[in-house]
Amino acid sequence: MEYIGIIIVAIFVNNIVYSQFLGICPFLGVSKKVDTAIGMSAAVTFVLTIATLVTFLLYKSLLEPFGLQYLQTISFILVIAALVQMVEIILKKISPSLYQALGVFLPLITTNCAILGVALLVIQKDFNLLESVVYAVATSIGFGLALIIFSGVREQLSLTKVPKAMQGMPIALITAGIIAMAFMGFSGIDQVFK
Repeated sequence: MEYIGIIIVAIFVNNIVYSQFLGICPFLGVSKKVDTAIGMSAAVTFVLTIATLVTFLLYKSLLEPFGLQYLQTISFILVIAALVQMVEIILKKISPSLYQALGVFLPLITTNCAILGVALLVIQKDFNLLESVVYAVATSIGFGLALIIFSGVREQLSLTKVPKAMQGMPIALITAGIIAMAFMGFSGIDQVFK
């Protein structure tokens, strides 16, 4: 029941984009097409899960025992950067079309604050290893859900007549705000799992 609570809260209640405002750069940048959003979601899911696992083990086995907790941010950033390079190489070999579609946004995963944020949050929340991985996967699913919903709405907006002053980023930000308010409807569900 505890893991189900972590999953539901991470996806819906404390959605990384709509509630915690992390990962906004790729959220706004890669959300023009659903196909690109799905690819970015998959890449973020892979990197976020592996990064959380590796940074958790690094923190618990090296930084904490030797009193080096003050190095957690810089060491986590180095781990994330290395993982993103690995994903970039794999995508270039496996799916060149997705690699081209993601373009400049793939290296932005390195600076995606959602990935570093989750790595730091699992330490802050004092999760064990399994809880950390479950939280990372659920958070990345929440990120993907937010990105795919938003990109679907943006594709539909491109087909409608929007006033000139509202075209582009203004209507995108208003849309994101409305979707964030819809996600607020899930608040309170987390009380069921406490």
